[in-house]
Amino acid sequence: MVVASACALSLGTPYVPLHRLPGALLEADTTLAGVVVTELRVPRLVLALVAGACLGAAGLVLQEALRNPLAVPEMLGVSSGAALGVAAPLVLAVSIPAAVQPLLAIGGAALGGGLTLLAAGLGRSPSAVLLTGAAVAAALQAALLVLMVMADQLDLQLIYRYLLGSLSARTWDDVTGLWPWLLVAVPALVLCAPVLSVLRLGDEDAEALGVRAQRARFAALAIAVVLIAPVTAVCGPVAWVGFLAPHLARRLNPGADAVRWLPWSAAWGAVVVAVADLPARLALAPVETPAGAWTALLGVPAGIALLRTAHRKPRASRRAAGTGTARSKPRGTGPEAVPTAAEEAR
Repeated sequence: MVVASACALSLGTPYVPLHRLPGALLEADTTLAGVVVTELRVPRLVLALVAGACLGAAGLVLQEALRNPLAVPEMLGVSSGAALGVAAPLVLAVSIPAAVQPLLAIGGAALGGGLTLLAAGLGRSPSAVLLTGAAVAAALQAALLVLMVMADQLDLQLIYRYLLGSLSARTWDDVTGLWPWLLVAVPALVLCAPVLSVLRLGDEDAEALGVRAQRARFAALAIAVVLIAPVTAVCGPVAWVGFLAPHLARRLNPGADAVRWLPWSAAWGAVVVAVADLPARLALAPVETPAGAWTALLGVPAGIALLRTAHRKPRASRRAAGTGTARSKPRGTGPEAVPTAAEEAR
């Protein structure tokens, strides 16, 4: 995160060396470098870190609540619903204040997530929720395509860049618009994390421990909506951050639980978005590419590699444990040396 932040503040036009960054921050309005760093690069970096942290935490909440490592906002209709809520007024030429856009995004995200849970039987089966969410997300994306057909050329370019997730031309106003929602979401996350650890045991065991699994799953979806929707309203749907960050957190500490994975997932999400924004801004300079395209391009192969190694590791450990047990048994010459059925199977 430190390296990505230093590169984000120094690289670009104009180039600001690292030893001149403190001076540029102090000379905010007196030099060109000071204006560029304080008014363009710093808010963009802060927004990338905050957005990535929200998406990473939301991805962990969804995966733990549904007990599925593939449960991500893009697969549950949450991101598509939020994008639809923001894009619809733009196409329909309805003037919406900037302060209302997060509310529209929350309404769209709640609509997509609510439809997923209702169609899946109120969230009773995590696998059914995931499969139904993919269908709901496809339907919402089809509605977005219809809106793009109806839009004129200028609105089409804006919608296309927004749907890919972009941090271009974001200012301090966009950053400050996220803080009220974070004040609601962060305490809810702290209260939700222990319940997520119980939900991993299964619905029957959670019910035996006093946790109502269905209500807890609804509450987890509500928290994820509050985390994802304001970010989507400002940046667009930055893809697959909620998929990659939780897997990195689990890989870092595989023996932990949701309480300890949550801050690491938020931190990894911030790192992923901050790193992806560097090629988005610099790879084809002076033309900027959407950061969401880079998170999808780099995040999906990395996530698949993490999943493959996670599946191989338990299998290898079980094989090693079985071999070690078989070798540790002494073999004699009497009846005790006859292998049992368990030893033959091993």
